[in-house]
Amino acid sequence: MKSEESEERRVKSEELRKKENIQTQGYSHKKQKKMTAIKPADRVSAVQEYYFSRKLKEVAKLNAEGKDIISLAIGSPDMPPSKQTVEKLCEVAAQPNAHGYQPTMGTPELRHAMANFYKRWYDVNLNADTEVQPLIGSKEGILHVTLAFVNPGEKVLVPNPGYPTYTSLSKILGAEIINYNLREDNGWQPDFDELEKMDLTDVKLMWTNYPNMPTGGNARRETYERLVAFAKKHGIVVVNDNPYSFILNDKPMSLLQVPGAKDCCIEFNSMSKSHNMPGWRVGMCASNPTFISWILKIKSNIDSGTFRGLQLAAAEAFNTNTPEWHHEANITTYRRRRDIAEQIMATLGCSFDHSQVGMFLWGRIPDHYANAEELTEKVLHEARVFITPGFIFGSNGQRYIRISLCAKDEKIKEALERIKKMIN
Repeated sequence: MKSEESEERRVKSEELRKKENIQTQGYSHKKQKKMTAIKPADRVSAVQEYYFSRKLKEVAKLNAEGKDIISLAIGSPDMPPSKQTVEKLCEVAAQPNAHGYQPTMGTPELRHAMANFYKRWYDVNLNADTEVQPLIGSKEGILHVTLAFVNPGEKVLVPNPGYPTYTSLSKILGAEIINYNLREDNGWQPDFDELEKMDLTDVKLMWTNYPNMPTGGNARRETYERLVAFAKKHGIVVVNDNPYSFILNDKPMSLLQVPGAKDCCIEFNSMSKSHNMPGWRVGMCASNPTFISWILKIKSNIDSGTFRGLQLAAAEAFNTNTPEWHHEANITTYRRRRDIAEQIMATLGCSFDHSQVGMFLWGRIPDHYANAEELTEKVLHEARVFITPGFIFGSNGQRYIRISLCAKDEKIKEALERIKKMIN
């Protein structure tokens, strides 16, 4: 009798397990179907993964295979900040009370250092309390300024060629992009006659970047004056992205040097390039108090102030990096490297403007290549050197390549020798 009862319990238990399995499988199937039905926001499909993010994965794979790729692609300074900057960071980090939240508007020490920096190097007067806003790098500033000034469907003027983030963030935020041309025969300056003929209805912002990246076109007083006049005439805010003014450039300039510029313009600056601090993510914007207050309103709802140690160390760099330090770091070093990069360009048969500034060398490819990518892929896979094709900066960069100077002299020399072997 007990044996029959035991068998009956076993059968019932088995049936229960089967039923539970069927239910579980059904739930998993429903869950899977539900998961596959989830779609990203439309803005995700409006942009692609950043070129360097995608390409560096390929380079990492090639390195893992033992290819030993030399990268001359990224504008990330390989030199350290000044000694006193690092010492200040360590000093503040050791203080027990230095690790709390910081004001979104930045510490007074940093804001005053930024204002003093603009006075010392550009002879521009800024009110540290109302006309300066520290940023987590200029890329963050592009986001905040677009959010503060541009409604979805309104337009922004973006240079072609130009920094890809101007385009990608504008797309993500629903702005309509109107490209304006930069051309080699015009020194990579805006063509104001062409701009005046464009439909400027609903244009809210104009992005500019001088000294220019990727072309190396230098800032010009005449260009800055015409930009301010253009902004006032059309009710457009001009935003000048100015991180390269010290690199291979004896006369740093600012858009804000033009009288009345603060009324209608914003300028970004950054410590990434000129102070060898790309990983610190310390930048700034400067403008009139109203514009700064709008930007702060957006920023305060997105992020908080950066670590106090970073801010005070950045202030130290702004205040104490001497002209001699800047000359050695930003001119002498890059001049040596530029000389080698020019040899690479010549070896590849590319033409370039010797007067360009900044931490890149921009060159036009020979006619027998279909486009820049054909050349850069050949160099990557045959010479094992990674350089940047100009198409990523816009259609006007299709026949250009860009070489970064952010590698040790020995590495750039080795890249030159590899390319010579490839050509021969």
